[in-house]
Amino acid sequence: MASAVRLHLSSLVISHSLLPRLSLRLRPPPPPFASGRLRRLSSTRPSTSPAARHTPPSLPVRAQAKRGFSSKEDDLASVDDLQFEAPLKIVEYPDPVLRAKNKRIGTFDDNLKKLADEMFDVMYNTDGIGLSAPQVGINVQLMVFNPVGERGEGEEIVLVNPRVIKYSKKAVPFNEGCLSFPGIYADVQRPEAVKIDALDISGARFTVSLSGLPARVFQHEFDHLQGIVFSDRMTEQVLDTIRAELEALEKKYEQRTGLPRALILGMKAQRDNSWELCPGGD
Repeated sequence: MASAVRLHLSSLVISHSLLPRLSLRLRPPPPPFASGRLRRLSSTRPSTSPAARHTPPSLPVRAQAKRGFSSKEDDLASVDDLQFEAPLKIVEYPDPVLRAKNKRIGTFDDNLKKLADEMFDVMYNTDGIGLSAPQVGINVQLMVFNPVGERGEGEEIVLVNPRVIKYSKKAVPFNEGCLSFPGIYADVQRPEAVKIDALDISGARFTVSLSGLPARVFQHEFDHLQGIVFSDRMTEQVLDTIRAELEALEKKYEQRTGLPRALILGMKAQRDNSWELCPGGD
């Protein structure tokens, strides 16, 4: 199981000077266009026990997302919605699970803590620095991340039912990767900071402002909770650089499931027509 300490978000500040580029999945040094491997950063408080993960995060974060899913009482996840079998596996694009509605969590028990621990295990084993529940086939509003990306280092953050309160006006580009898009990296522009409201793993509500790398990771994972994938955020010019790779993933999924690619792309078009992109300003 993952072992780390979950700290208050305010305790971790990461300078952009340490990270010229960012990837939500770590990788070896790429060509100049892409991002370099995330450097190992030391946090003032190392990670230790799974029990300690369950304190509210204290990083600075900012998120950009589409409006879409409502938060009605009937959107609460049931006990069955939170059932899972270990080991969890990464869901790859264009699986419809990545576009499905993610229910709010209302039960805070040992099963939820175990799910968060299992998600951290998958994240570390795949060289990630963030992971959302739909990426492991569970459509609930839960995300985990550790900007350091190393087991036993940095701080592990768990956010339940997160919501964005305010975006910064300034947006910045970074080179991102995604565990659900293996081997694909491209520039995505997102707001530099964000103020959020969320619950911790025990159900306690808190509000925090995030910026820098934690903000970037939060926004990427928050998008997943809205049924949005990082390619949705790319400009047409950037998309052109990875289009062949996206089509290869679509063809792979079509061959594995028998679902025609037209149906897969039709589901994406339907989502695009029903949601708006948040402009990212306040």
